[in-house]
Amino acid sequence: MGTQSKTKVDFKKEITSYKATAGTFALVKVPELQFLMIDGHGDPNTAQAYRDALETLYPVAYKLKFFSKQELGRDYGVMPLEGLWWSEDMASFTTGRDKSRWDWTMMIMTPDWITPGHVDAVVEAVRSKGGAPALESLRLASLNEGLCVQTLHTGPYDAEGPVLEEMHKDFIPSHRLRPTGKHHEIYLSDARRTAPEKLKTILRQPVVEASDA
Repeated sequence: MGTQSKTKVDFKKEITSYKATAGTFALVKVPELQFLMIDGHGDPNTAQAYRDALETLYPVAYKLKFFSKQELGRDYGVMPLEGLWWSEDMASFTTGRDKSRWDWTMMIMTPDWITPGHVDAVVEAVRSKGGAPALESLRLASLNEGLCVQTLHTGPYDAEGPVLEEMHKDFIPSHRLRPTGKHHEIYLSDARRTAPEKLKTILRQPVVEASDA
């Protein structure tokens, strides 16, 4: 068993890319991070796969946090839910908002001292208790987004469209950038306990210079 640490790490404060300002698009450099991930497809409001993903990610993430504290002596706050979203037609996110056409990866950031072996041990512990339906789809993987444009959106998820359209049609091209990678959302609020108009979500898009290959 590890030595107990008196310091609880708050990655939301330590990693600057977990901060954003409403009404402002900012260029940030996002470090390579690792996540618990589950892939899926379809409308997050109706797809069973989406519910299964959340019902699996959260128990594993919290079990990992307690494992780290008790066995490794390193405590940290469980990070917020995040999602990568994409579709063959970007209008599905902006003007059309056709959620049935969305693909997604739901994920929770996990400290770099957590290894695949730690995750395997925790997954077996969670499996033994039941109630985590997507354990077979869970993976630990790294994401290296690099340069990104991001902003803080306050309000319902369905009101993101105009903000995303401004990001993609105005800010990104006017700064001689082009999108690369997948649209990324970080859910700073708990939708189960927060009124829709008060939800806070970081909207992020990885970019490169338009002249880059």
